[in-house]
Amino acid sequence: MSTDSPAPNALAATLAAILRDARTDIVHRWLDRIVARVTVEANSIFPTDALLDHVPLLVEGIADYLEQAPGTTDASDAVAAKAMELGALRHAQGFDAYEIFKEHELLTGILFTVMRDALGNVPEEQLVAANVAYCWERVSEATEKIRQTTMMHFLRIASEQVRAREERLRRFNRMVSHELKNRIGAIRGASQLLGEDWLKPDQSAKFVRIIGQNGEALQRVLENLVALSSLDGDARQQRNVLLPQAAQEITRQLRDAAKLGNVRVELDESLPSVEVDAAAVELALSNYVSNAIKYADAAKAERWVRISGSLTVSTAERPGELLVTVTDNGLGVPSGSRNQLFEQFFRAHTGTVTGVEGTGLGLSIVKDTVESLGGRAWAEFPEDGGSVFCFSLPSRRDEDAAAAGTRRPEVGPPLSV
Repeated sequence: MSTDSPAPNALAATLAAILRDARTDIVHRWLDRIVARVTVEANSIFPTDALLDHVPLLVEGIADYLEQAPGTTDASDAVAAKAMELGALRHAQGFDAYEIFKEHELLTGILFTVMRDALGNVPEEQLVAANVAYCWERVSEATEKIRQTTMMHFLRIASEQVRAREERLRRFNRMVSHELKNRIGAIRGASQLLGEDWLKPDQSAKFVRIIGQNGEALQRVLENLVALSSLDGDARQQRNVLLPQAAQEITRQLRDAAKLGNVRVELDESLPSVEVDAAAVELALSNYVSNAIKYADAAKAERWVRISGSLTVSTAERPGELLVTVTDNGLGVPSGSRNQLFEQFFRAHTGTVTGVEGTGLGLSIVKDTVESLGGRAWAEFPEDGGSVFCFSLPSRRDEDAAAAGTRRPEVGPPLSV
């Protein structure tokens, strides 16, 4: 190496330019190494073209940090911003902390390999030991800043999710405790009376029905609890299905109830074939469709329920969204009850419709579940009668939307429920 001292940042500028030129190759080498270590499909590591195009900016940020003088904030801020976006993505994909640490270790190793190979091609007068050490130190600082910022943002999101989950579980536990207490009390009371000698046969049949109805209600509460618990699992362990498959499963589960009520359940061809969280979507559809069957209009010769949906891509004006609707020609909901529909324990038809059992929990659970995934739940009521119960989930799958060939329908804003 030469003993002459070149300009302070000459080598840094040379290596920064080399990193910028090699940024696409660095990203692809990084991608290959990550795929070999984690249980996420290759096309999900950087799931969109926009993000894949964005990641080289992270390498450019490292190059800027290397080239600029210590204390410069522009490059540092840019690196931190890119790292935060990566932390949010990795949390959504279900990475754990160890995998994030290993991912950044891989990136650091690749960067140093590229720089080491590049040293053989830089001007000899720049190869001063102090400058080489300076460049290695600056790249180490940049990659450590990325690692720390990514992890801090990852942990911040995880902490917020844990707090939201704990609050949701506390709310659900209060609801379930109240419901279980009432149902078990009814079952115990009816079963004790069945042992009385003075009980007449018709009275016995009544108490048997009470036990059966409350037993079925308990079963529904437990099914909702199981569905909610499955939503809290690791993202890689959640069961994903195509939306039409989830809708078909619900129609199968409710087939007997629909037949008994003489209600036809239809699946619209508009349902886009995109993957959804099975537990969340089946929970929402089960509650919506079962309510539509329960409150079918007996005065109508034809009673029907239709499941439909649409998927829209993200634009500069609004994010992408998966919209699912359950439309029926049933009794609808009294106007005075609509604003309370999604409240805990509220039943819109109490006192007006007899013979329909329910917990008053279903719609509130749907609302909590959908909102926990970043979506929303609401209801609309056409002037000609019936109901339209809706839920939406954020869609980040532009490629699925393009494949489905869907577009945004003209849907009004959600009611304040």
